[in-house]
Parts: sequence; structure tokens; C-alpha cells
Amino acid sequence: MSAPQKKPVDSQNPSTFKDRLKQGLIAGIKKGWKSFLWMARILLPLSLAVALLKWSGWLYKADFILEPVMRLINLPSEAAFPIISGVFINIYATIAILTVVPFSIAQMTLIAVFTLIVHNIITEAIIQHNSGISGVKIVIIRVLAGIVTVLILSLFLGDTSQSVAAVAEATKQETFLQAMKTWGADTGWMLLKILGIIMGIMIALECLASLGWDNYLFRFFRPFMKVLGLSDRTVMLWVTAVIFGLMYGSAVILEKTKQNGFTKSELERLHISIGINHSMVEDPALYMALGIGAFWLFVPKLLTAITCVQGYQGIEWLQKRWKKSPG
Repeated sequence: MSAPQKKPVDSQNPSTFKDRLKQGLIAGIKKGWKSFLWMARILLPLSLAVALLKWSGWLYKADFILEPVMRLINLPSEAAFPIISGVFINIYATIAILTVVPFSIAQMTLIAVFTLIVHNIITEAIIQHNSGISGVKIVIIRVLAGIVTVLILSLFLGDTSQSVAAVAEATKQETFLQAMKTWGADTGWMLLKILGIIMGIMIALECLASLGWDNYLFRFFRPFMKVLGLSDRTVMLWVTAVIFGLMYGSAVILEKTKQNGFTKSELERLHISIGINHSMVEDPALYMALGIGAFWLFVPKLLTAITCVQGYQGIEWLQKRWKKSPG
């Protein structure tokens, strides 16, 4: 007598759904906690160092060196520290500094927008270089895109070039103990908010993946590829980068760009888009915890990405016409 055959698993079976949801929940909690600890290891020592520099007054003594560069994008010289930290480290480093330096909301908005476009530039340029575009080219594009976007936004946010050193002078009389208490309270509250944000995002993303619902995202975004100036064949890579970012999504991006036979144009347009506009879930949400408006964190860099990709297509079209023209 033959052994009884197992019935195929029904994807609509409630117990199967419950198990998958549980798997996604557990995976989301684990990844969320791991991401939070990784971020906290950067935020805590850096924010403490900045708090000490601020209390001592040293933070504001060397900023004049970078003042001409910051003036170019309508920001005070003190903004150089969080911007450089974001460009060469990541936005967690920028957030650590914004937590303790008294920038205005308008100034924080410009700093946030620039670092959302240009952050962790060395690592991300290597990832993009290995998956379809010159690292030097994408660095230049992202930096120029960040500068132009911030210049345009500054026209709508009033005077953002005022120094924060005067505000710092008003609080300079704090004792060391008072400064540490302020730092501890501000940083502790910020960490709690960031923990909640990261946990929520990771749980939601892992549950979507565990249930197989992430495929619906690809179908939903496919019609928008033309507006973005992208090939619809790159929809999965675009969604991956937009949701998970270049770092977290690098394994998928590197693998799929080598497997799917994309053209050079398809890959370069994709990388221009996701270089400027990636990690649209976690990164803006972290800045929102500082009180920055959601509109400024989502819309400008998306419009910048669309403009740059469409401009790239326009240049391609002109080059083709020029090659076809007689003589």
C-alpha cells in the first residue's frame, strides 16, 4: 500500500497565513533591533562628541574655513559638520549632530534634503559602480543634484544662512553636568522615537515579503516607470532601492543587474534615479522625528530624480540625432 501523499499547502489557508505573518513579525523585530543597535553605536558617541564640542565652544571656532562653501547653498558655516558627516558616513551621523546643535527647522530641512540625496557617498558609489554606472559619474550627479535642489528649496524657506553660534552663546553658561543632562534627555528621547520608527518599518517590510505581497508593489509601480524616465524592466530594482535603500538592497541590485541583460542606458537611468532617490521609507521617517515636514523630505528629491533622468534621456536623444545628421 502506497504512503498517503501530502496535500499541497494552500496559500489561502488561515494557519499558513498566520505562520507567515508570524515569521515576518519575528524577522522584522530581529532586523529592526539589529538596525537600531547599529545606528545607536554611531549616534551615541558622535552626538556626545558634538555635545562636548558645543559646550566647550570649539564647535563654532573653525567653521569659518567652510563658510564660503556653505554660503553657496544658503546655510551657515556650522552646517558643514552635519553635512560632511552625512556625505561620508550616513544620515545617522547627521541626525546625531542635528539633535544637539540648535539649527532652525528651515536649516535642518535643507541639511536633511541635501544629505538624503548625498549620503554614504563612497560606499554607495562603489555599489552603483559595480552594478551599471561609473562611480565618478554618479558622485558628480548626486552632488550637483543636491546643491541645485537645496538652492531652489532655500528660496521658499526664508533666510537660512543665519549663524547658530549666537544661539549657542545664549546657552553657553550651562555647567558641564547641565550640558550632559540635556544631551542625555534629548538623545534618549530621539533614540526612543527612532526605535519605534525602525521597528515599524522593518516589521511591515518583512511581513510583506513573508506573505508574498511585495510582488503587488512591483505591479503597482510598473505604470509609473515612464514618468520616472525608466524602463519597466527595472521596476523590481527601483522598488528595492526605494524601499530598502542601496545598502540594504545592494545584494539584489548587484545580482539582478548582472543577470537580466539590461542595456547601458537602462542601467544608467536607473542608477541616476535611485542614486538621488532611494530609501524613501526609513530615511525621511528618521528626519521627521526631528520635526521636519514630510513634504520637504519626500517630494523635492523625487522631482529632482525625475528631472535628472528625463534630462539624461534628452541628452541621449540629442546625441542620437547628432550622429544621424549628415556631415
